[in-house]
Amino acid sequence: MTTDRLAGAILAAFALFVLWESRSVPFGTLMEPGPGAVPVLLALTLLVCSLAVIAGGAFAAPIADVRWPEWRHAVAILGSCVFMALALERLGYRLTILVALFALLTIVERKGWLVGVVFATGFSLGSHFLFSTLLRVPMPLGPFGF
Repeated sequence: MTTDRLAGAILAAFALFVLWESRSVPFGTLMEPGPGAVPVLLALTLLVCSLAVIAGGAFAAPIADVRWPEWRHAVAILGSCVFMALALERLGYRLTILVALFALLTIVERKGWLVGVVFATGFSLGSHFLFSTLLRVPMPLGPFGF
């Protein structure tokens, strides 16, 4: 088993899962697509791409030869994603993104705290301005309205 074939198989399984779960949502017609049209089309696209990865994965590295020296970074990023999913509604978008980016920059990437504060603050405020003000996407506000 190669790395490409394993990744393709995991993505294909996910695509099949989405197709299975989308069966209860109305697909609609070509003239008037329903809410199930986009998930089904995306899952079919993912399935085709994952099958192409499986087919072309014969020359990839075997799974047994793969070393993963960056596993700590991956765990930190996954933990940050879990934190953001749990804190987004409670703390609001700006504060959640600020805390997550600051932690990733200072702890994982080992940048200085000044770089972490400046980047995290700029990104959280700038992205909130872009989505909330310019694109008018409702963003979660925290307990302090921030």
